[in-house]
Amino acid sequence: MIRVLFICHGNICRSPMAEFLFRDMLIKKSLTDEFYIASAATSREEIGNSVYPPAKEKLFSLGIDCFGKTARQVTKQDYEDFDYLLVMEEYNMENLMRILGDDSQNKVYRLLDFSSHPRDIADPWYTGNFDNTHTDIMEGLESFLAFALSDNSHPQ
Repeated sequence: MIRVLFICHGNICRSPMAEFLFRDMLIKKSLTDEFYIASAATSREEIGNSVYPPAKEKLFSLGIDCFGKTARQVTKQDYEDFDYLLVMEEYNMENLMRILGDDSQNKVYRLLDFSSHPRDIADPWYTGNFDNTHTDIMEGLESFLAFALSDNSHPQ
């Protein structure tokens, strides 16, 4: 089983969108038994809060329910518990490394590092564009899934 933790700043927009979109993708491909998926924040600002309403609405428009998801902060233990810690942007990686200390096992990547166009996923909390965020996350998820089901070497 491949254990994946999606990470963003507050765990109320991008990382829960990635968590629930990936879960939906795996259901449609009958691959749910191959993965364990969760999401977390690098900050403590939103701990205990539910998914941000516009993110929830975007998921709902795609037939995906994220009811019950509340924000939590990533911990050092997550590094041991997960095979991949996938952040949404470089800023998240910097904050994650402050929590973890190092990435000696090469588990930390930006989600779009697996795509043919590695880049950050803009925070829709600031941009307000949840459609672009969805498109970028889907690009990353599709690329990551292909990678994860292949030889599991490191991207690029």
